Amino acid sequence: MDEDDSAGAPPKRKRARGVIIYASVAVLAATGGVGTTLLVRHVTADPVAPIATPTASMNDGAVYNKVEPGVVDISADLQYLDETAEGTGFVINAADGLILTNNHVIDGATSVTVTPVMTGKTYSATVVGYDLPDDIAVLQVRGIAGLHAVDTGDSDDLAVGTSVIALGNEAGQGGAPTAAPGVISSTGRSIVASDQSSGLTETLHGMLQTSADIRPGDSGGPLANARGQVIGINTAAGSGGSGMAFAGYAIPINTAMTIAVQIASGHAGPSIQLGLPAFLGVLLPDSGNTNPEQQAPDQQNPSDGNGAGDGINNGGINNGGINSPSCVTQETGTDNEAPASIAPASSGALVDGVVCGTAAQAAGLEAGDVITSFAGHSVSSANALSKLLNHDRPGTKGLLTWVGMEGDSHSQVVILGTGPAR
Repeated sequence: MDEDDSAGAPPKRKRARGVIIYASVAVLAATGGVGTTLLVRHVTADPVAPIATPTASMNDGAVYNKVEPGVVDISADLQYLDETAEGTGFVINAADGLILTNNHVIDGATSVTVTPVMTGKTYSATVVGYDLPDDIAVLQVRGIAGLHAVDTGDSDDLAVGTSVIALGNEAGQGGAPTAAPGVISSTGRSIVASDQSSGLTETLHGMLQTSADIRPGDSGGPLANARGQVIGINTAAGSGGSGMAFAGYAIPINTAMTIAVQIASGHAGPSIQLGLPAFLGVLLPDSGNTNPEQQAPDQQNPSDGNGAGDGINNGGINNGGINSPSCVTQETGTDNEAPASIAPASSGALVDGVVCGTAAQAAGLEAGDVITSFAGHSVSSANALSKLLNHDRPGTKGLLTWVGMEGDSHSQVVILGTGPAR
């Protein structure tokens, strides 16, 4: 940055010490503060040689001042994990209150709040929808005056060496976003990254690689060019390959906006979930087997009864003798075992566990029960129940039937709750 640009320059940050290579995502906080990161595990070979020298000068302070009014801090309430996740987003439509961020920032959330950095006031946000495999989410706040949308550029027109600056809610600290200058060092990258806290692993293609020092909490924040146009969404960080010890990764804004427009238009798709999903609150084996006894060995990769993992899984739940307690949380137990007993049913969905505070718990379901129908639809397997619930919305009412441990039949009208984003 030129010396005469120092006035009004963004807050500076120090680079990470040593050679710790992490992906930058949200920051989780329980009683104290616990960081969660996406670790970049694999990067494709460089399509072009990385470059560390910018092709043009950049007025960091001017760019920061242009982009900052559109930045928001995001706090996701992970109700079933008793934690919150802090990340970043930015306004893409001020009139409609639409905010763009990463899906992994809200992964596991049952509710979300946003805080525009210019006002410091916190507002409840609606999850309009998200695309899990492309790691994009759209939030909405209504009735808020003074929102500022960022300007977006053309990420297809980026060249290696383009100067950029990444803004974000580093470490979930809130307030004025910190900034990290850098350059585009490569384009079209494919990465495999994993969230060490939730176990989420994702493969992302067509990513922008940058030397900007992206940190935990920056995820969902804007990556801007010298004109103050947002050309990417800060998403991950890790090894850059080809001798680079560090690299940040961003989703190109053209890709993100295409998905965001589809979500905002209310067009669901194979990978797009509109709103938060319905939630029964049972942990299920990831199994299409119709025999509950055979489903039990498949329970190492469970779902929440909605067809996809939501951060609540059996990896940390002791299902051996799970009838006491009658409901579970992520922190309950350490073993990954099947229920001690399984109801004598020839087909249906085996219940591996019941999440506390859900419709399933209120109905009296227990681990080892076998669900046989919901809302007039027969259930042949755990996967069949997941697919069935995927078509429902929170608030859906239906008669749930299941077989208990003694072979007795049970039925109860349940109202599906609001499930965590995932």
